[in-house]
Amino acid sequence: MAVLGIFLALGLLIFLAYKGFSVVVMAPVCALVAVLLSGMSILPSYTEIFLPNLANYLKVYFPFFLLGAIFGKAMEESGAAKAIAKAIVNKLGKERAVLAVVLSCAILTYGGISLFVVAFAVYPFAASVFKEADIPKRLLPVTIALGAFTFTMDAFPGTPQIQNSIPMKFYNTDLYAAPVVGIIATIIILCGGLAYIEWRKRTAQAKGEGYGTGHKNEPEFDENEALPSFGMSLLPLVSVLIVTLVLQKVVFPNWNIASWATQAPYNMAEGGITGTMNNWALIIGLLVGSILACLSNPKTMKVTIPKAINLGAIGSFLAILNTSSEVGFGNVIKSLPAFKSIANALIGINSNGSPLLSEAVAVNVLSGTTGSASGGMSIVLDMFGERYMAWAAATGTSPELLHRVASMASGGMDTLPHNGAVITLLAITGLTHKQAYRDIFFITVLKTGTCFIMIFLQSFLHFV
Repeated sequence: MAVLGIFLALGLLIFLAYKGFSVVVMAPVCALVAVLLSGMSILPSYTEIFLPNLANYLKVYFPFFLLGAIFGKAMEESGAAKAIAKAIVNKLGKERAVLAVVLSCAILTYGGISLFVVAFAVYPFAASVFKEADIPKRLLPVTIALGAFTFTMDAFPGTPQIQNSIPMKFYNTDLYAAPVVGIIATIIILCGGLAYIEWRKRTAQAKGEGYGTGHKNEPEFDENEALPSFGMSLLPLVSVLIVTLVLQKVVFPNWNIASWATQAPYNMAEGGITGTMNNWALIIGLLVGSILACLSNPKTMKVTIPKAINLGAIGSFLAILNTSSEVGFGNVIKSLPAFKSIANALIGINSNGSPLLSEAVAVNVLSGTTGSASGGMSIVLDMFGERYMAWAAATGTSPELLHRVASMASGGMDTLPHNGAVITLLAITGLTHKQAYRDIFFITVLKTGTCFIMIFLQSFLHFV
């Protein structure tokens, strides 16, 4: 009955999230359903397990969500995100419309802008070039998803997206962990995704299907809108990457803080100092990027800086509370006696080999279940991170591989129909699941499969 209660709670959370209920409210409710069916006490489980774990996640990751959201909003309000998208789309033109949209999204997300801001910024120009090239509009969401939700989110080394930063705390790694694995995976995902979309485009056009008419939410934009130059717009993105890289690879490795950071009042765990300092590097990088984004169009930002900061802050609150609630949910489930058998089954995958396969399966399952890449990965690493590290040490597996596999796996099955990013993307483009989700699901399968392909290749080629 207790094990059934766990699966009932998971299923209920998926159903309620898909129906549009707030995860902030429903995660503790569903967790307490599992607690009730397991015979444990409800209120202590809420106040002593759920809330402390929610608070701990907020403590560690709140700066990333806050600064990332403000950075994205500053890029949006200054017109820098639009300027980059417009320049790339205009340069490549209708002949390479799909590639233009993918590259626009990829550059913006790799520079640290949130997936949602990217979708809003790119959509007007993407719709325009698709219409000009007479490509079916139903292929627009999958094209944006390929550029924004896949390789630049968690595979390509150095991406400052939250899905690539979460593992740093658990494995004492940096954003550039396992670069060879990440680059090869990026090539597979990008080439495979482009080939699929081009095939779908040619098939549709051969049947006489074009962009279509009567679509909802068709974009309206001013061609003469005053936007910053391409170079000025690109500077904030580049600054995030360069500042983070220099701090993580050059400055912080030569700064020994253990002698005082492990003492009062900081009381940092010595084994976690590297991961924490790498977190600091990303915080500083996002802060510098936000300042430069505001300076990219001073005339406009003089008026809209308060709006960018306020809306960015408000947006970050909901995002991190959603993920924190999912982490609290996962920790309540982890505390249940019945979970031990489920944990043993997950940990038992490939028990005689490296922990990579077990980690990939667990993160995929939880990310798919919660509909959140960051939420699913956080739950798994919070539950099993220390065990995976010990397992990796026993088998000679690099913590960098644990980092990269966890990141890539989080962006696999998370894009099921109830995923917030998928729902938002379809709303932005004015399309429905029935019209466009089939193609998005292919990218989900491609991304998930690539993670397991890399584990297989690494098992005998031994690259990192």
